[in-house]
Amino acid sequence: MALLLGAKAPDFDLPGVDGKNHSLKELTDRKALVIIFSCNHCPYVQAYEDRIIAIQQDYASKGVAVVAINANEDRFHPEDSFPVMVKRAHEKNFNFIYLRDQTQSVANAYQATHTPHVYLFNGVQELVYTGKIDDNWQEPLKVVKRYLRAGLDAVLAGLKPSEPETYAIGCTIKWL
Repeated sequence: MALLLGAKAPDFDLPGVDGKNHSLKELTDRKALVIIFSCNHCPYVQAYEDRIIAIQQDYASKGVAVVAINANEDRFHPEDSFPVMVKRAHEKNFNFIYLRDQTQSVANAYQATHTPHVYLFNGVQELVYTGKIDDNWQEPLKVVKRYLRAGLDAVLAGLKPSEPETYAIGCTIKWL
């Protein structure tokens, strides 16, 4: 069952590629919070990385935080291990928080299904949008609907997103 619109953001406290643990509590002052279940190996995620970086860059000064969480098991997907996450974040110059959910408890709490799977929370950490980033993962120049950006713009204007749910596309989360 999916996390329902209006639900509060499930808590987390996870290790980040920056060497620090990060929690939901440290993000309570944000006007909007984007949680993206992500990973290293999925071609959908790889196609979206530059767009995720651009979203964090464009919205950070407006009080938005982007947090990516990798919950994939790493025994059969070693490219999703924490050391490889650190390497990928460094190579791509990630400007967002990138966390490891080794036990998959956070992914379970969010009921995430895919990478990338986006959750947008308003300033009181209520879910206002869930789904995909935009309507064209393969060709950024042919994107017509920018679901996440439209949702962020709505939240920052004190409104609800006009399209609060889309279907998350990408690779399925690799469960233990």
